[in-house]
Amino acid sequence: MEITEFAKKYHDKMFPQGQYDLAQTDPEFIERFYNFAFDEVINQDDLDDKTRFMAILATLIGCQGSDAFRMMLPAALNFGVTPVEVKEIVYQAAAYLGLGRVLPFLKVTNEVLTEGGISLPLPGQTTTTAASRRETGTQAQVDIFGESMRDFWKSGPEESRHINLWLADNCFGDYYTRNGLDYKQREMITFCFLAAQGGCEPQLVSHAAANMRIGNDKAFLIKIISQCLPYIGYPRSLNALRCVREAAEA
Repeated sequence: MEITEFAKKYHDKMFPQGQYDLAQTDPEFIERFYNFAFDEVINQDDLDDKTRFMAILATLIGCQGSDAFRMMLPAALNFGVTPVEVKEIVYQAAAYLGLGRVLPFLKVTNEVLTEGGISLPLPGQTTTTAASRRETGTQAQVDIFGESMRDFWKSGPEESRHINLWLADNCFGDYYTRNGLDYKQREMITFCFLAAQGGCEPQLVSHAAANMRIGNDKAFLIKIISQCLPYIGYPRSLNALRCVREAAEA
């Protein structure tokens, strides 16, 4: 068995400068992984390359695959993911994984972009102010989840109500309202963050439903899971499939 011609060509599109270090030390593993990830998986469906690589980057952040993220980021840029889009993926991850798990990826992103001759900081993408972020964040929640979210920010027990406020003004007001990605892209990467980190199945069901509500249907989410499976493995992929089916049935 050898690396297929399709896998070789796809690899060379990802990495025009070549990247075969592991092929020298682990040829049998690389042969099987390349043929699976860069041929069988790619040819499973019709997901476009840019969306595929946005999902892969979000998935690698979610599973804490910093070495693989460093490897795949130049490939994502080669397939049309823009520096602004990469930054927005990393920034939004902070709301779902926290700074402790996102900071290494922000540093890697800055290093890769700088090495590629891209000047930092990139143009600002914020659209809110301190005074408007709660209201615009709430509107984003309503746009994505429905009118039931209108007063969510002031709901719940008094001792924890501030967290619902933070979901509106911070998670949605500080991130979802930014330019650079639209709602469908933001919900797709959130789905990837949650699926990849595991242990977030209630939130994954909720965001699977939100994806479907704004146009990322069940078939699309299954494509996303399929394309990300080589990077997070079968258990978390199967959990994500179960969550998608649960959301669709509901």
